[in-house]
Amino acid sequence: MHIGEKFNIPKVVVEILGTILASAIMAIGIALFLLPNQLSSGGLAGIATVIYYLLNLPMGIAMLIMNIPLFLLSWYKIGKSYFINSIIGTMFLSIFVDIFDKMPPLTTDRFLASIYGGIIIGIGTSILLKVNSSTGGSELISNLIKSFKPNLRLSNAIIIIDIIVIAINVFFFREIEIGLYSAISIYLMGKIIDIIFEGIYFTKLLIIISDKNEEISTKIGNDIKRGTTGLYGKGMYTKEDKLVLLCAASRGDVAKIKNTVRKIDPKSFIIVANAREVLGYGFKVE
Repeated sequence: MHIGEKFNIPKVVVEILGTILASAIMAIGIALFLLPNQLSSGGLAGIATVIYYLLNLPMGIAMLIMNIPLFLLSWYKIGKSYFINSIIGTMFLSIFVDIFDKMPPLTTDRFLASIYGGIIIGIGTSILLKVNSSTGGSELISNLIKSFKPNLRLSNAIIIIDIIVIAINVFFFREIEIGLYSAISIYLMGKIIDIIFEGIYFTKLLIIISDKNEEISTKIGNDIKRGTTGLYGKGMYTKEDKLVLLCAASRGDVAKIKNTVRKIDPKSFIIVANAREVLGYGFKVE
């Protein structure tokens, strides 16, 4: 990695500003829609909702405290840039949630809150994915699990975590409707992420053309836990033989792969295509 790549100031500024903006948007969905109606967006935010009502502890502080051990565990398992961005996202989400929590809710109708809360949080999460960041919680947990079990689909891990958290909320508040409305919110949040960030398809196929295929393939395999396949092709203009890399990736990995490839070879050629269905190791198994 070259020094110029390590300290790409414009890119760093965009990532930080995008993370802060996304955190503010997500905080609006949580504090002005879900939290006042005892609804959960899953992950640590759902557990923080219970703590908020049980101990009267500000939700932002509760989320920040719960994320600390996750960051300590994931220090050596995720990239430095992603780690720093995630810390910034977690801190600002906690701050914004506690600020907006002092404002009156925008609706006390749980159905409307679940719909608009899910949509708004989905928009914020999409921005986070675009700038290679997170706000901790279930996404950080799933990435940590994936570092030990590369064949585990992130979507499955997140769904399992969210189901457990919703069950905790239902048990605490003793209202099954809270679970039902929270499920609507989480479903819409996922759909918005799919539509905005990756279109209507969950899996993407990346076609990478570069003169540094070995380094790119190794980096993707070691850091992102995704396999690549090399196919031989020929540049019809240059008449030169080329090794073309194919990589099937989940929604959350696409930005990481593109960033990795561009850092190694700024002159690389990358095509991202929709994969309607992917079967095999690390994806769907029938």
